[in-house]
Amino acid sequence: MPASLTFHGDDKDMTLDELAQFVEDARQAGVPGDNPVRAELSTSQKIKEVAVALKADRS
Repeated sequence: MPASLTFHGDDKDMTLDELAQFVEDARQAGVPGDNPVRAELSTSQKIKEVAVALKADRS
């Protein structure tokens, strides 16, 4: 599996600002824009964690 960029919400659930920072950091790292984003949700269906492969992810 390729290396990935992973972010966690500071207070369990991710905020919009944290998600925006994840996207900005992924773009600065050169992550291809068509790479799928993986997310882990809390039991209340809020985003806890997001990750994206640093290189093209065809799996």
